[in-house]
Amino acid sequence: MFQIRIFIALLLTLAISPEILAAQNSSGDSGQYAIQSAQYGTARRHIDVTNRLKEIARQDRTFRMGNSTFGTDPDPGHEKTLRIYARGPNGQQRMFEYREGSTIDGSQFSSWGSGNWGNEPWNGGWEGSGNGGGYGGGNGGGYGGGNHGDSGQYAIQSAQYGTARRHIDVTNRLKEIARQDRTFRMGNSTFGTDPDPGHEKTLRIYARGPNEQQRMFEYREGSTVDGSMFRSWNNGNWGNADWNGGWEGREPNR
Repeated sequence: MFQIRIFIALLLTLAISPEILAAQNSSGDSGQYAIQSAQYGTARRHIDVTNRLKEIARQDRTFRMGNSTFGTDPDPGHEKTLRIYARGPNGQQRMFEYREGSTIDGSQFSSWGSGNWGNEPWNGGWEGSGNGGGYGGGNGGGYGGGNHGDSGQYAIQSAQYGTARRHIDVTNRLKEIARQDRTFRMGNSTFGTDPDPGHEKTLRIYARGPNEQQRMFEYREGSTVDGSMFRSWNNGNWGNADWNGGWEGREPNR
């Protein structure tokens, strides 16, 4: 009788295992952002880790990132950052930034587990200034570059903080911070509120580049924000227009 029960349990396992496997595979590959490149390090010293990230993605959907993850320290003595450059479903480019020690969740990236991404040649470097106008930096010094707090090439339209389901407009609060600091670490205390308790928050800065192409810069809770890539950062001459793009930053007729 005991052997029969084991046999039945085995048959049930074999019957449902394909669906379980399919669900597991789809859960890791259902994101909407297609990765183009992954760079790890600092503005002055960084390496391309796209292929290494593919290897990790095939094993884990979520992992904590640091020097040991990529097997090297590109800039000893300085805090490193992982920058993932991706393209959204509407063709807009995105840069996701994770500071050393952060947890990476691949569920937001399409084909994460299968590694079917990052196959096109990347010439955007650290600032992502390749084909399509880039993601940040440029003549304004970019991430960690220079003391030109107001010489960046991206004009901020809006800043939103929180999660997809619960977020707040923090444009005016960001202006106050920008007048005091060019670089700061961001979290709930920065904006004086927790819009979605119990969930990791994100700061999304929506901006327009010199070619009028829109960009969204995303910073996870606890990340360092560097305003040098944004135009008129210190004087707060930005974000004056009414923002109606919501969390996804989709403006009308775009």
